[in-house]
Amino acid sequence: MAEQAEIEVRKLSGGQKARLSLLLATLDAPHLLILDEPTNHLDIESREGLVEALTTYTGAVILVSHDMHLLEHVADRLWLVNKGTVEPYNDALEDYRKMLLSQDRQEKPKKADKPKPVSRDKLLSLRAEVRKCEDRMSKLEDMRDKLSVKLADPGLYEKGDSGEIEVWQKKYAEVMEGIDRAEAMWLSAQDKLDKAEAR
Repeated sequence: MAEQAEIEVRKLSGGQKARLSLLLATLDAPHLLILDEPTNHLDIESREGLVEALTTYTGAVILVSHDMHLLEHVADRLWLVNKGTVEPYNDALEDYRKMLLSQDRQEKPKKADKPKPVSRDKLLSLRAEVRKCEDRMSKLEDMRDKLSVKLADPGLYEKGDSGEIEVWQKKYAEVMEGIDRAEAMWLSAQDKLDKAEAR
């Protein structure tokens, strides 16, 4: 590990750069941390280390993240930023996700005229897109679970091959980013389908 102190920052991996950024942010023991997606590119061990560090941190933390595990273990207050306002959000994170999905269904059409019903072919196409997104998320979640098992195996670290460990950590980070993108695509596809079915 000592030899890594001499590596130029531009040659570090994504995870190493993320850990270095977190170190620099906390070096002077600030009373406030503003973290935007701090778990991106971190391996499982580093993510858990971050959770532990933030739960013991005595200052204030403003945290923006899609990592539900991190938010559930670290956040003690949720704020809803919407249409130029900021309000406390008192429900659970899962309730917030459900609210987003159902929000469009509850809004009444602005036009007095009822929109034309969506064609059967269009509905079938939208449903197929939702299923495709769900399949993609399922495959990515399976990959994530397999990689988690691999990274949790002590044998991987006993070999002492930092190159191999870094490869697996990079794969895990890529899968996590893929899950975030797939979830956003699924939310968008589901929203289009909900709107079409409501006509």
